[in-house]
Amino acid sequence: MSNNSQSMSFQAGEAKGQAQEKASGMMERAGDAAQSAKESAQEAGQQMMAKAEGAADAVKDATSKNK
Repeated sequence: MSNNSQSMSFQAGEAKGQAQEKASGMMERAGDAAQSAKESAQEAGQQMMAKAEGAADAVKDATSKNK
């Protein structure tokens, strides 16, 4: 292989490695974003459940006072 061919082969391999690394980093960030969204959704769901329980308790209290 000539020096020129070796140089081009090396550069192609280097570019491939950089592209794989960049893709890996992007996938990691996407995974982090998905995990964050999941946690936010879970937290929102828990807050809604707590509010619903509080409202149910308030209704129970109000109806038991009217008896």
